[in-house]
Amino acid sequence: MDEIKAKIEELVKKVTADPTLKDQFAKDPIQTVEKVLGVDLPDDQVKAIINGVKAKLAGDKLAGAADALKGLLGK
Repeated sequence: MDEIKAKIEELVKKVTADPTLKDQFAKDPIQTVEKVLGVDLPDDQVKAIINGVKAKLAGDKLAGAADALKGLLGK
């Protein structure tokens, strides 16, 4: 779970700092996540990261997003 939180934070920083990357994330979040992280993750983990990034970008607290992700990851 901590690894997912770290990936969310990393993506949020990169997406908020780069308007082009933010547009890419909005259009194709799965491809953007895998490109930025440099790995091909299982769909459930990618979706959890995408949901966490969207929540963070929307102004939600990371703790609240992480709690929601626990259900998706079954942890």
